[in-house]
Amino acid sequence: MDQIANPSPGFQRNPDKVITVEPYIGTVTVRASDAVIASSTKAKVLTEPPYPRVLYIPFEDIDFEQLRKTELSTHCPYKGDASYWSVLPAVEAGKDAMWAYEQPFDEMVEIRDHGAFYPDKVTIVAKPA
Repeated sequence: MDQIANPSPGFQRNPDKVITVEPYIGTVTVRASDAVIASSTKAKVLTEPPYPRVLYIPFEDIDFEQLRKTELSTHCPYKGDASYWSVLPAVEAGKDAMWAYEQPFDEMVEIRDHGAFYPDKVTIVAKPA
């Protein structure tokens, strides 16, 4: 069996924890003011009860010209260390509005190179196909 290079300490402590990542079938668009920050037909839905589902958008579908990376970092024992970006068109409301796990734990590699947005800081519209 292959050895896992970057295992999640959360799953090691709590092997019954369930986090699922599945494709979102449809289009996800993120806006701030009148600016489209991201639009994708390749988003993923992360479900982690009891929390609300989170839509992760591939980096390739995010307009990083409208974002600025911040110093904020948080840690999740299941996913890893999250980096944050402010959404510039949202001004103060957009501070640290997007996060991503750039080097997630092995169990969560499906969300690498994907960003998620806080729905109270930007407008997220998910339209099923």
